[in-house]
Amino acid sequence: MHFKGSENQSFGDLIRSIPGEIHFSWRIVRDYGLIITGALIQALAMRLFLVPGQMVSGGISGAAQIINFFTKWPIGLMVFIGNAPLFILGWRFLGGARFALRTAISVAAFSFLTDFLVLFIPAEGVTNDLVLNCIYGGILLGVGLGLVYRGQGTSGGSDILGRILNSKLGISISQAYLITDTVVVLAGGFAFDWRHALYGLGVIYVSGLAAEAVSEGSSIFRTAMIISSRPQEVSQKIMVTLERGVTVLSGTGAYTGADRPTLYCVITKSEVNQLKEIVKEADPQAFMVIGHAHEALGEGFRPLSGER
Repeated sequence: MHFKGSENQSFGDLIRSIPGEIHFSWRIVRDYGLIITGALIQALAMRLFLVPGQMVSGGISGAAQIINFFTKWPIGLMVFIGNAPLFILGWRFLGGARFALRTAISVAAFSFLTDFLVLFIPAEGVTNDLVLNCIYGGILLGVGLGLVYRGQGTSGGSDILGRILNSKLGISISQAYLITDTVVVLAGGFAFDWRHALYGLGVIYVSGLAAEAVSEGSSIFRTAMIISSRPQEVSQKIMVTLERGVTVLSGTGAYTGADRPTLYCVITKSEVNQLKEIVKEADPQAFMVIGHAHEALGEGFRPLSGER
């Protein structure tokens, strides 16, 4: 994804950048395969467990469930329509061919499959047990999200809104997800009943754990230390593509005695695979260590001034 300066990106700039994204390579085939597979698993979670169990997991899909309950409008179609304005905002504020294409494919595949599977899956799903619907629906949903993240895509909806709130208002991505998902779950409590809403919170928790386990680790934030012979090129790509700050630390190779600058940055778990690709493209011989961070405070994350 490309954040910095994206407000000035024209449609022509976007179109000209697309050929590099669609240029054939097995990595791109793998990434798009992961995105489509993830969308299929998310759609299965909706049709097998969440919709029959009337459990709202937040985001645009949760809002679509609520509207469907009252109007019977197709959930997938409403997810697609609901994501359209957020996609436009994401294109403007987040930008880049990678964001545009991969998010569009993820949303379109999930929307289509959610409505297509209704032809093959009974409306009552596989069980009427709320606990089973919560656990298995949450696990499937999280696995699907994790695969989309591994394909360097986003699922649209609260993913886009969360990143925009983070970029423009300084709200951490985890807080942005919490705000948007909580609003939808509360609406689900009014639409269905509060017992189902409580199980919906359980779905969010379980899916979050599953998504983190599938995509990369279990904590929200990651720290990365990169030793490269091309520190300027690597750091520039990180700052432009991820809009994450990079600190250059002085280092010396113990064996060679040569200066070896070390790059240090903090990212979110969904950006780990993007960081790996960035470093691989800039310096395939680089050495990188990725660790877990319990909390991140400051620009791009939770404001340090808000701490007590």
